[in-house]
Amino acid sequence: MSEMYDAIVIGAGHNGLTAAAYLGRAGLRVLVLERRTMVGGCAVTEAVDPIAAPGCRVSTASYVASMLRPEVIRDLDLPRHGLRMVPCDPGVQIALPEGIVVPWWGNSERCRAELVRYSARDADRFLELDRELKSLAAYLEPFFMEPPPDLHATGLKRWQEMWRVLRRFHRVSGAEIERLMQFLTGSLGELLERKFESDVIRRLILANNTYGKHGGPYQSGSAMGLLFHLLSGGEQQAQGFQGHVIGGMGAITQAMAAACRSYQVEIRTDAPVAQITVRDGRAVGVVLENGMELTAQAVVSNCDPKRTFLTLVDKNALEPAFRAAVECIRMAGPAAKVNFVLDREPEVRGMPATHTPAQRSFFTLVPTLRGAEDCYNLAVRADLPADLWVDCVMASNVDPTLASAGRHILTCFVQYVPYRLNQGTWDQRREELGDSVVCKIGEYAPGFADSIIARRVLTPLDLERIFGITEGNIFHGDLSLDQLFFMRPLPGWSQYRTPVAGLYLCGAGTHPGGGVTGAPGHNAAHRILRDLRK
Repeated sequence: MSEMYDAIVIGAGHNGLTAAAYLGRAGLRVLVLERRTMVGGCAVTEAVDPIAAPGCRVSTASYVASMLRPEVIRDLDLPRHGLRMVPCDPGVQIALPEGIVVPWWGNSERCRAELVRYSARDADRFLELDRELKSLAAYLEPFFMEPPPDLHATGLKRWQEMWRVLRRFHRVSGAEIERLMQFLTGSLGELLERKFESDVIRRLILANNTYGKHGGPYQSGSAMGLLFHLLSGGEQQAQGFQGHVIGGMGAITQAMAAACRSYQVEIRTDAPVAQITVRDGRAVGVVLENGMELTAQAVVSNCDPKRTFLTLVDKNALEPAFRAAVECIRMAGPAAKVNFVLDREPEVRGMPATHTPAQRSFFTLVPTLRGAEDCYNLAVRADLPADLWVDCVMASNVDPTLASAGRHILTCFVQYVPYRLNQGTWDQRREELGDSVVCKIGEYAPGFADSIIARRVLTPLDLERIFGITEGNIFHGDLSLDQLFFMRPLPGWSQYRTPVAGLYLCGAGTHPGGGVTGAPGHNAAHRILRDLRK
């Protein structure tokens, strides 16, 4: 049995839905195929434990909206389809062992008043750094919503590519270029030690930097996260935006799915793809695991590059050298999630009594710079660190619809943890990780363990199994300088096309990378539309 479409999108994660919506809006007949029973990929809202805690839901994997592109929100009219985001303020807040809670307020003067308690000199330098980073991030912003420079272009196209890059930087000074390169290639730890004397302020900045990527704060390129987290997001295009999504992160992808349907895009769940069909060097459709064949002018994979090329495409359709390069993409996800249902809100020592519930919704248990480096090095050696870095969000403090009466939702992002363990397996040690997180939170919020009604631990292996992301890497490949921009996913293949004609990538493994941004899906769709018009 065969059906014909203009485009088939594999995977209903947020980038797949974004690409499908743009293609559908352009008038194409589009089909989205999702292996799970629900759309959303890693941006989903699900029950933690429907038996122990009925009516309690959590953002299972992705847990906060930071860089969701304003263009995508506007173009797909996501608010009309139900999307509502509440800005987080403070957007970052750390709890320290001494019983101190330090918020990073959005208002500069309010933030300075908070930080001057620890160092007046550092408080001023903190605001200077914030202003400088926002200025430099603004130069990178336009590149998020367009393909990276095509270094392999020739003739007139080559000159057009050079002009596209140069016009973005025509106002940048030489000093700004130097600083931009320092942030893109430098060590965060060395930067913070050089610039700040207060360990408290160093840890506050560290808490907003290296999420989900490989490398401790002293490794080259670790300062890059400072720039990325100050790119714009949200409907109002605010730099450094962080937002709680009402209804959990699944509300983003539900709104995207509704936008797709408004453009007559067909979405099928419980429809796992077994193979991408390639004939005479061109992708012509897919075969589902149930044997159904579907054909299309374009096949668009929202899967990560390894799953796409090493699992879905027959090895004979690719050059051995290309497959070898794909195999070398660094994945090995370094992060885990632990989700809780509680019978009361954790009482974090030092949390200001004047804080509203929304202001208490964020608290990060972040180690020192050296402690974070040690934690990463242990994970690299396939050991489970004892002193974990845990980012906590009390989602029900902002959105009470997530929890039933008398219940509270806490979601925790944990790094650094190894994908493979030296001793035992994740199936054997999964709950050990959960216990470590409970103990860690209990050090800052006494009695936390007694408040737990239900919990769900998601190791990197679980993220791979549940969401189909190779090695549990939430970014579909590490966000390091040698795997970004025109190097993503591989040198020579950064334009969303692949060596197989008619096959495109639209996921986080392409430029500009991971996070719930919608940018890869947007950029891939526009590339496909240009190619189909030709």
